[in-house]
Amino acid sequence: MGRKLASCGICIQQAVHSTTKFCPFEIVYGFKPTTPIDLLPLPMQEHMNFDASKRVEFVKNIHDRARANIEKMTKMYEKRANKGLKEMLFEPDDLVWVHLWKDRFPE
Repeated sequence: MGRKLASCGICIQQAVHSTTKFCPFEIVYGFKPTTPIDLLPLPMQEHMNFDASKRVEFVKNIHDRARANIEKMTKMYEKRANKGLKEMLFEPDDLVWVHLWKDRFPE
């Protein structure tokens, strides 16, 4: 049962989210794991030597793209939710009808 849960977690981490267009693992670590072995820590002699500032810029770029995708999808969801609604502008001293629900405003 433990192996099924572990492999399920890997699947979730590899699944590309429809809003961000990235998988959660990629947003955090900067690359997509292709196999479960990618999730294991590398031995010390196997660590890759690369410029840390380049890596930071790469991950920041992924975060910026994910944020832009989230904002784009939020605007799309907002447009879809507000479809058919008309904007109402009220001026001071306009009379409006307010309906107070009893269950929302108890005594």
